[in-house]
Amino acid sequence: MSDTSLTYWQEKASRLSIETRAFIGGDYRAAASGECFPCVSPIDGRVLGQIAACDAADVDDAVRIARAAFEDGRWSRQAPRERKAVLLRFAELLLARTEELALLETLDVGKPIRDSLAVDIPSSARSIAWMAEAIDKLNDEIAPTPHDRIGMVTREAVGVVAAVVPWNFPLLMACWKLGPALGAGNSVILKPSEKSSLTAIRIASLAMEAGLPEGVFQVLPGFGHTVGAALARHGDVDCLAFTGSTRTGKLMLKASAESNLKRVWLELGGKSPNIVFADAPDLDAAAKAAAYAIFFNQGEMCSAGSRLLVESSIKEDFVRRIIDFAPRLYPGHPLDPASRMGAIVDDIQLKAVLGYIESGRREGARLRLGGEQARKESGGYYIEPTVFEVEQGHTIAREEIFGPVLSVLGFDTDEEALALANDTNYGLAAAVWTSDLRKAHRSAKALRAGVVYVNCYDDDDITVPFGGYKQSGIGRDKSLHAFDKYTELKTTWISLD
Repeated sequence: MSDTSLTYWQEKASRLSIETRAFIGGDYRAAASGECFPCVSPIDGRVLGQIAACDAADVDDAVRIARAAFEDGRWSRQAPRERKAVLLRFAELLLARTEELALLETLDVGKPIRDSLAVDIPSSARSIAWMAEAIDKLNDEIAPTPHDRIGMVTREAVGVVAAVVPWNFPLLMACWKLGPALGAGNSVILKPSEKSSLTAIRIASLAMEAGLPEGVFQVLPGFGHTVGAALARHGDVDCLAFTGSTRTGKLMLKASAESNLKRVWLELGGKSPNIVFADAPDLDAAAKAAAYAIFFNQGEMCSAGSRLLVESSIKEDFVRRIIDFAPRLYPGHPLDPASRMGAIVDDIQLKAVLGYIESGRREGARLRLGGEQARKESGGYYIEPTVFEVEQGHTIAREEIFGPVLSVLGFDTDEEALALANDTNYGLAAAVWTSDLRKAHRSAKALRAGVVYVNCYDDDDITVPFGGYKQSGIGRDKSLHAFDKYTELKTTWISLD
């Protein structure tokens, strides 16, 4: 970070040039219809620009270009080491523009600039670089066949990939998909959320600068019911990779079934249990982690530890520790590097979260902290860190809120804790805090979740897969397993007779 002052970032924001057009066929252009929609900063309600509102006509154009690029081999037939070199340059360009991209991310979605700088942009670049390094290390197979036959198993790019990504980590979620999809040789069309288009649009030109051929990577901003639906139903899209709500994920599957049965990969919602046993090794550390598990990124995380399950004998003491720590995370100006919590992404999400808080009050949950809108004078969208003691049947204990609202439940036995933890339609993440190694392993095995943390929360690295059980999704992002989503396996038999 070049400076640690709010003034520095405000001045930088005042000089920032923001690109708002779609990126199709190697150039920025307006939507075919000429329509736009406002990009409103959740920091203060200010309009940052008018974003191109693409629709089905732009989708048809982009898919046609992407298909042509794939079929003529300008990218798909490049040697793996050549694709690797281009993507490594792309990652370097992302890092070289860390401040610009971090500023765009913070202005667009309201997350603290400290997090955009330290987490979102570096992790995005690492995602691209790590996948690039893997490209020329993925070997094909020779099967153990009879002596007069050779059975080859080869991995081939699936073709045209549509990546539809969310607004909570706009660039990072995009790069989780771009790295393996481009690395495998596909043509990719990226559809950012209408709430967070700016970094996606900006990196398109960086990809071209890095050496990606025209038509291999395109960006279509717009709405889910226009661009997203058109991509999901398009007969010449081979693969759809989506991160977002479970409700929308179901629509994506339906669209695939009603069109060309394109491969659909889904990373969806969560209501993740964070289980604290009385024998947790460090209650202060566990309480701090529990606070960050729900209040980091304003609670706008699919893997947020939104259900805190605490053994009854320590429940009151543990909740008090969280309440004592939480004021450090009170929302501040997102461009102030001292702020640890920022703004909710827009007024729609603000009202949704406040609606859940009201439902908690109405249904009899005990409010222990927060529960109100904050910083109203700013014109932006902020909510206090909020803690409820709940019962399992309360709405806020069962539905994904996607905001800084923690639901706390007590339990008396290990079996009760695991039953409560698994009593959900979701299965994305879970955590266990205990000093007992056997209990940790037993719990981790019993939890129906794609990621289980033991004596930590939200540890992360590109080297491990991420995804969920049940209605939290299908398939995995990150790690070498991510390449499985963007490739087909082909068996070739050769007779030696």
